[in-house]
Amino acid sequence: MTCAETEILLHALLDDELDAGHAHDVEAHVASCPRCAAELRAYREMRRAMPAAQLRFAAPMSLRHRIERALPPAPPRVSSRRSVLKGFAMGTALSAAMAASLVIAVIRTDQDQRVLGDVISAHVRSLQSDHLTDVQTSDQHRVKPWFNGKVAIAPPVMDLTAQGFTLVGGRLDYVDGRTVASIVYRRRGHVINLFVAQGAASADRGAELDTMQGFNVRRWSAQGLEFFAVSDIKADELQEFVNKFDAAFHSVGGA
Repeated sequence: MTCAETEILLHALLDDELDAGHAHDVEAHVASCPRCAAELRAYREMRRAMPAAQLRFAAPMSLRHRIERALPPAPPRVSSRRSVLKGFAMGTALSAAMAASLVIAVIRTDQDQRVLGDVISAHVRSLQSDHLTDVQTSDQHRVKPWFNGKVAIAPPVMDLTAQGFTLVGGRLDYVDGRTVASIVYRRRGHVINLFVAQGAASADRGAELDTMQGFNVRRWSAQGLEFFAVSDIKADELQEFVNKFDAAFHSVGGA
């Protein structure tokens, strides 16, 4: 194991998140490398000195602002009676169509906000209680089969430890009234919850960014599955996680 690989895994070693094989490799390297041993000692001293992090919450963006931005501009005024009557008839039909579209947009927006709220709530619950994982291991071959029979899907579990995102384990959670799989990763001291649920059988959808209550959320769909990655890390780091997970997911044929 190289120094670069060891540096990525030091935090996971401190948090007892590595399986026996990874832990043995890191400890063996640290025992023979003064540089990495010094870095591990520094991390331990830093951890003892730092107070426990406190979560902060912010109100979500108002739905009213989003609706106002979706409204069309006022139509131009017309002069003749015929034009007025014609415009009225066309305007009535157009208004009805736009009103229907707006209602659909509002319903979809409201549903999306509710789902995002559920995702954030599930993420916060996992941080505030002793229930971050139901199965705690960095071995993807133990996490993936643990979900068999517990959810209606076979959630993909990717080992991204070497890429800087340590697999911690998995658990069951609830989003939008249904049981979903949550695969847990760490980026340094930050938790990333990856929620996986059954999605529509439509075309894949690229990752979209949402921010709520101080957390970043990346939402995308692939292979009939819907994914929500939630964390308090920066948006570009969360996108990096999405890119690496998606690349690993597709490299094994979506298995």
